[in-house]
Amino acid sequence: MKLFHSINDFQSTKKTILTLGTFDGVHIGHKKILERITQNTENGKYESLVLTFFPHPRMVLQEKSEIKLLNTISEKTKLLEATGIENLVVHPFNESFSRLTAEEFVHTILVDKFQIQKIIIGHDHRFGRNRTANIDDLIAFGIEYGFEVEQISAQEIQDVSVSSTKIRKALIEGNMALANEYLGYDYFLNGTIVKGKQLGRTIGFPTANIHIEEDYKLIPKIGVYVVRAIVNEETVFGMMNIGFNPTVNGDKQTIEVHLFDFDKNIYDQNIEVSLLHYIREEQKFSSVDALKEQLNNDKNVAVNYINLL
Repeated sequence: MKLFHSINDFQSTKKTILTLGTFDGVHIGHKKILERITQNTENGKYESLVLTFFPHPRMVLQEKSEIKLLNTISEKTKLLEATGIENLVVHPFNESFSRLTAEEFVHTILVDKFQIQKIIIGHDHRFGRNRTANIDDLIAFGIEYGFEVEQISAQEIQDVSVSSTKIRKALIEGNMALANEYLGYDYFLNGTIVKGKQLGRTIGFPTANIHIEEDYKLIPKIGVYVVRAIVNEETVFGMMNIGFNPTVNGDKQTIEVHLFDFDKNIYDQNIEVSLLHYIREEQKFSSVDALKEQLNNDKNVAVNYINLL
């Protein structure tokens, strides 16, 4: 897949089959559209193209927006590449871009820059300044400028319309089964392993502290999870705590993963952690011994869950 960091950087000698949107999560609804894109290239006659934006438009247009995203840019790129899309354009979204009228967007970008042959979009797509244009406007532009428009209905995507908003809500509630079902994969966090207070190793549960660089990445509900981690290309199961460690008077939120049957120095390494199942909420225990007892119980729950996979 070719990655372009601006619309102006894109180059191709072929006409494109295109879709556009934020694609946060690259969930099963998105994949319906992406599959249709790759199926329409007519064995290389046209090139498939996804146009997406960063920052998320809500970060730019809503002054008090604190939206958290399901994917970082690198995660989204990896997920989109796996769908077989040939070209990804990640365009910087700013107020100037947001003021383009629908016709300016269609004429100067879709037609002139991307040489669009066909656009395939979801059932609820709106575009142009203040998102005033809809599918009917796009069809009219298609007739005027000579490109096809295909709309994918909500029913085709799923009986229950999948959305990034619904997935965010499920993650905030700790409903990993629903979130992962909608995503079509297990929600994951990417970060670097950094040194913590190293209290876990004193009670037989050493943990790797994960630092996530991107502050816009959505961190799910505080609590204990069953996880699958990839570190140095090795896959390891374990359990993870997101929270404040109240038993030992923690004062800031941490993400700590305890990997089962794993004893290697992995400081400063990248780790990808997929969240499989929510075990329980974080709680303050009366003593470190009580915490240790609960962690043993958590591990039993995790191991039982993993054995059923």
